[in-house]
Amino acid sequence: MKTIIAYLSEIFEKAFVACGYEKEYGKVTVSNRPDLCQFQCNGAMAGAKRYKKSPLQIAQEVVEHVDKAPFEKVEVVAPGFINLVLKDEEILKAAVAIHEDKDFGLNKVSDETVVVDYGGPNIAKPLHVGHLRSAIIGESVKRLAKVLGYRAIGDVHLGDWGLQMGLIITEFAEQNPESKYLDDRYDGEYEPLAISMDDLNEIYPRASKRSKVDEEYMARAQQATFDLQHGRRGYMALWREIVRISVADLKANYEKLNVSFEYWYGESDSEKYIPDMIAEFIEKGYAYESEGALVVDVAKPEDKAPMPPVLVRKSNGSQIYATTDLATIKQRMQDFHPSMILYFVDNRQGLHFEQVFRCARKTGLVSEDVVLEFDGFGTMNGKDGKPYKTRDGGVMKLRDLIDNVCAAALEKMEEAKTGLELSEEEKKETALKVGISALKFGDLINYRAKDYIFDLDKFMSFEGKTGPYMLYTIVRLNSILTKAKEKGFEIGTLGLPKTDVEREVLLKTILMNEVFWQAFSDRAPSGICENAYQIASLANRFYYENKILSEENEERRGELLAFCEYVLRILKLHMEILAIDVPERM
Repeated sequence: MKTIIAYLSEIFEKAFVACGYEKEYGKVTVSNRPDLCQFQCNGAMAGAKRYKKSPLQIAQEVVEHVDKAPFEKVEVVAPGFINLVLKDEEILKAAVAIHEDKDFGLNKVSDETVVVDYGGPNIAKPLHVGHLRSAIIGESVKRLAKVLGYRAIGDVHLGDWGLQMGLIITEFAEQNPESKYLDDRYDGEYEPLAISMDDLNEIYPRASKRSKVDEEYMARAQQATFDLQHGRRGYMALWREIVRISVADLKANYEKLNVSFEYWYGESDSEKYIPDMIAEFIEKGYAYESEGALVVDVAKPEDKAPMPPVLVRKSNGSQIYATTDLATIKQRMQDFHPSMILYFVDNRQGLHFEQVFRCARKTGLVSEDVVLEFDGFGTMNGKDGKPYKTRDGGVMKLRDLIDNVCAAALEKMEEAKTGLELSEEEKKETALKVGISALKFGDLINYRAKDYIFDLDKFMSFEGKTGPYMLYTIVRLNSILTKAKEKGFEIGTLGLPKTDVEREVLLKTILMNEVFWQAFSDRAPSGICENAYQIASLANRFYYENKILSEENEERRGELLAFCEYVLRILKLHMEILAIDVPERM
C-alpha cells in the first residue's frame, strides 16, 4: 500500500521532472511548522546550487506543474519552501484505507529474517535491573520487525557455559562431596537436584567471592570448567539440572514483563561449532598463536584507536565469550539464514562486539550483505544519577522491582478510586498490568542509547507520557464502545473531520507507516511510545470536545463511534508492539 508520503512525493517528483529537474528533489516531508502547513517540499532549496537558479524561481516553476487536486493549499514561501495542506477528503481516504486493511496499510518486507539477540541472563543467577532494558527493548524491536513483515527470531542467549559454571560446580562439590554427580565411576541415572533457584542464587556469589582470594579454589573451578566443556558425564548431568531450574525461574520473570523468546539457546549450544570453526581459522591463516593463545587480528589501517586482536582460544585450551559469540553467529547463519542479526546489549560492550563482528567478516562467517549490529543501550539510573540500586546499595533483583511497581500501582489505583467495581483478584491482575505498563513505558519512551532516571512516582502518574495514561486512554475508548453496544447504537463509518482535533488525529495516524519504519531503522521503541502518546493525547482532547454517547444526531454519533473504534485499534497496535497488556477495566 502506497504511503501518504510516497503518494505526495510522487506528485512532486513528476512536477520536478516536467520542469527538467531530477526527481530526487521532489521528496515531500512532514512539516516542522504545523502552524503553517501539514507537509513541505524543500527540493527547490536543495537544487538551487546545482541548477544555478534561485530556490524561489525553482519552487514557483514546479508549483505551476503540480497536480493540485489533492491539496487545499500549495504555497511557495521565501526563500523557496513549498508548503502543503491536504484536502480533508484525501486525509479521510488514507485513514479509511488504513482502517479497512488488516495490516494497517503498513509497507512490509518479504522473505527476510532478522535474529534479535536480547536477554543475556546467566544461569544460576537472578535477573536484576540490568537485565530489564535488554529484555524489553529487544522484545519491542522484535515485535515491530514482525509487524513490518520480517520473520523475527528472538534468542535469549543464555550465559550457561564458561568459568561461572566451573565455579558453581566447585561450590556444589564443597557442599555435597558425596553427590553421585561428582563420582567418575557412577554410570546410573541421576536424581533431579532437590534445590531451588534461591539456593543457586547463593551458590554463585559465594563461589565467586572465594575464587578471588583462594588460588587453589580458583584452580579447581578452572579445571571443573575444562572438564565440563570436554563432556565429563556427571558434570554434564549436573549442568543440565542447573539449567533446568534456572530457565524455569527465568521464564516466570520474563513472563511478567510479557517478554518471550523463540529460542532458549545458550553459549553451550555453540560448543559443537567451535572445533571446526577454529580449525578453519587456522587453516586459512586467520588465526595464529600469541603467548600460547590463539588470536585473530582485526585492526584496520584507518583505525584511530588501538584495536586489540580477538582471542579465540586461551593458552589453557578453553574458550571465552568471543569464541562462543563467533560460533553463535556461525550457528545462526546455518540455521536461520538471516539478513540481519541485532544485539541489544549494554553500551559498555561496544568494543567486544566490534571485535567479534570484524572477526566474523574477516573469516567469512558472514557475507558483507548481512547486517551485524550492536544496538547498545544506556543505564537505568536512580535519582542520584548513578546506576539504580536497592536502599542498602545492592543490585536490585528484577522480581523485586516488578513487585515494587505492582504494589505502587495498586496503591495508586486506590488513591485515584479507580477499579472500585473490580474483585480483589481483578484488582491484583489490573495492578500488575498498570505497574508493568509504568515500568516499561517509562523506560521505552527514552531513546535506547541514552541513560535515564528511574522515577517511579513520575512513571506511575495517570497524566503525561506514562504507561498508566496510555492504558487509561485505551480503557476509556473501549468503555465508550462497550456502552454504545449496550445501548444498541450503531457504529458508523469514518467521516470527514469536523474539528481540528479530528483532523490532527487522522493526520497522525496516516503517518504511522513512516513512524514505524523510522523506529525500526533506529532500533528504538521510543518512536513508537512518542507516537502512541501523541495519538492518545489527541484522543483525550476529542473525548472532552464531544458528547459521544449523548449525541442526538444518529449519523454524527455513528461517525464519532467509528472514530473511537479507529483510534482504539491503532493504539492497541502500538501497545502490542511495546508488549504492554491492556486491562479490560480500570
